[in-house]
Amino acid sequence: MSRKRELSDEERILWNLVARTTKPLSGRILPEAEPEPDDKQPARQPAKSEPLPMPVALPQPDRLQVQHLDRTTQKKIARGKLQLEARIDLHGLRQDEAYGMLLSFLSRAHVRGVRYVLVITGKGSSSASDGVLKRSVPGWLATPPFRQVVSGYEDAAMTHGGQGALYVRMRRLPQDRSQ
Repeated sequence: MSRKRELSDEERILWNLVARTTKPLSGRILPEAEPEPDDKQPARQPAKSEPLPMPVALPQPDRLQVQHLDRTTQKKIARGKLQLEARIDLHGLRQDEAYGMLLSFLSRAHVRGVRYVLVITGKGSSSASDGVLKRSVPGWLATPPFRQVVSGYEDAAMTHGGQGALYVRMRRLPQDRSQ
């Protein structure tokens, strides 16, 4: 017998993204989508597992706080000599969804001791400007919640998405600093 549990906001967002891309089997009907909260419904209190709200004003990246990856490290990752241990794809997400998922993902990766991750932002759909996430993610990485787990980032090599992705170096856990 299985126990039912509430989905976290991150899981619900991911499920809704996947559900939108599926087609029902022949002879079946689509289940009704989960209604979007509107202003008429009372706002529910956020649970502890929900992602932090996205900051309103995003600072420009300050390279003294979060640094570029050195050229040697970037080349090693691009050639596969340094392994990317995790990746997250933020395509198709709104800024508030992407912010929460990225913070949650990087926090979990940090706790697991992951050193290098790939964050795929996409290049944006408009040919005249960069995508919103491509512009926003470097600013987010410079904010205090992210600086606690991220030590550096750089545009990825073409093999990993080029300017539509970032290599992110995670901070070491305190017990790993002796290495």
